Amino acid sequence: MNLHVRYEGDDDPDKCTARKLARFDLATLHRSASATPYGIVLNPHAEQALSPADRAETDKLVALDCSWETAERALFEMPGVHRALPFLVAANPVSYGKPFRLNTVEAFAAALTILGEREHAEEILSKFTWGETFLELNAEPLRRYADCEDSTEVVAVQQEYLDAGEEQSATDS
Repeated sequence: MNLHVRYEGDDDPDKCTARKLARFDLATLHRSASATPYGIVLNPHAEQALSPADRAETDKLVALDCSWETAERALFEMPGVHRALPFLVAANPVSYGKPFRLNTVEAFAAALTILGEREHAEEILSKFTWGETFLELNAEPLRRYADCEDSTEVVAVQQEYLDAGEEQSATDS
């Protein structure tokens, strides 16, 4: 799977995981939507969840690298098959423990794992001191998502985690 990033450049360059991946020749950065190749676009606004069934679509994964504050729907208007990642928890130092707040390398690693490319996920995460923690924190859901047939099954598994979180919140209150 080739990794491509629609790069906005609005984050701290020292904390930018996309730039680090590019420095190691593990991803290609693109400065405009028109320069970004067609692929599976990891888009939190997409109506369909990423699943193993998407493997047949293309050999390119595309992520948008921008600040969460500017991650509006319009920025994701790129050619490709748009898919949302299911419930996962961030391990990076900026968003540690926050659900659905993955940075670029975490999004790529999650997608690669769901698509059956666990070794590739481990390779890109190995460039970050906290990388292995992402796989450890999300070991069960990633395994379960990767075992699903299609998006419908992924959404059903995700709902179990969301329901469990709601039950925990109610218990804590």
